[in-house]
Amino acid sequence: MRIKAFQALRPSGENAQRVAAVPYDTVNTAEARVLAKGNKYSFLHISRPEIDLPEGVDIYSDEVYAKAAENFTAFQREGFLLREDSDCVYVYRQKMGDHVQRGVVVCSHIEDYENNLIKRHEKTRADKEDDRTRHVKVLKANSGPVFLTYRDDSGIDRMVALIEKQAPLFDFKAVDGIVHTVWRVQGGKDLIAAFRAIPCTYVADGHHRAAAAVRAGVEMRASNNAHKGDEEYNWFLTVLFPASQLKILPYNRCVLDLKGRTDKEFMAEVKKVFSVTENAPDMPLKPKNVSMYIGGRWCGLSWDAGRESVDPVKALDVSVLQDRLLCPVLGIDDPRTSKRIDFVGGIRGTRELTGRVDSGRDAVAFSMYPTTVEQMMAIADAGMCMPPKSTWFEPKLRSGLLVHTL
Repeated sequence: MRIKAFQALRPSGENAQRVAAVPYDTVNTAEARVLAKGNKYSFLHISRPEIDLPEGVDIYSDEVYAKAAENFTAFQREGFLLREDSDCVYVYRQKMGDHVQRGVVVCSHIEDYENNLIKRHEKTRADKEDDRTRHVKVLKANSGPVFLTYRDDSGIDRMVALIEKQAPLFDFKAVDGIVHTVWRVQGGKDLIAAFRAIPCTYVADGHHRAAAAVRAGVEMRASNNAHKGDEEYNWFLTVLFPASQLKILPYNRCVLDLKGRTDKEFMAEVKKVFSVTENAPDMPLKPKNVSMYIGGRWCGLSWDAGRESVDPVKALDVSVLQDRLLCPVLGIDDPRTSKRIDFVGGIRGTRELTGRVDSGRDAVAFSMYPTTVEQMMAIADAGMCMPPKSTWFEPKLRSGLLVHTL
């Protein structure tokens, strides 16, 4: 892998907690307004700049991108973001309860992405990719890091463990209880050298950020008649985590209606394709099981591995549910575009599912067993794509702690 140190923009230690923000795509505009209310330091003013404009503004309008650039300039002018004196790499540790993960913050090369050394497992949506590409080019910066993973390397683990013994640059607990700690390593030549032995990395979270950063770099390269290859737009902001440390939560499904069926009629269709148990737990305990909430009760759906087992994508629980039930019975032919299905990250818990169905907002909900990191990497290695909304990684990386400028 080609990685490098960079001269980051970052908050001061005392302002880090106030600047750090959740990823732009984990909240909607209304939620972003609430999170940033009363906090002029919040990086959401840059990543979701529509919060500083009147309600109802088109989030893809010119004025939104102009506001992002204006706020980004103001953050630097007012000292909310400071420039490092030299190129550095960073170690970024997150603690969520008993779970701990440690990543190395560096810049990765856009050509590694183009050459599939940075492997993907999801397709991107054109509108979201267009949005973030424009955001990168307007700011001339990668405002949010891409979450990459790699197969564990004991040498890198030892280096990271030694760095953790030093005094951190940032160390704070966010409002959601997750502890974020960052160490700075000037130059970082030993870590950079160690990653040359890593044959490839995988996009775990942030497919749209990655695609947009690469596309922006390619477009900036094409428009630069004096391009030499060492420009910052050839690189984008990433955090590299060993695969064994990652935590994937389920990505659950809610469906608006039963396509004209009663609950009883729908259950009869379900029993044709799955083994059904009554009074099931709200979360499945193993793969090849789904918990379904309908009519005020949880049911368990299970199946035997069939022909799907030879195809790493079709063998996924989310694929089996889609191919056997959501598409043929409920008519959700394309979950990427259908307005009748919604996806709920596992961090919200199953109470969100029961609440939606009990309120009448949705007709049925499905609680999934989490996809594994091994499944994700096997699919990426095969050059295949997972169904939309197959993985939900927690904890999420905070934006604004380290910014790479182009």
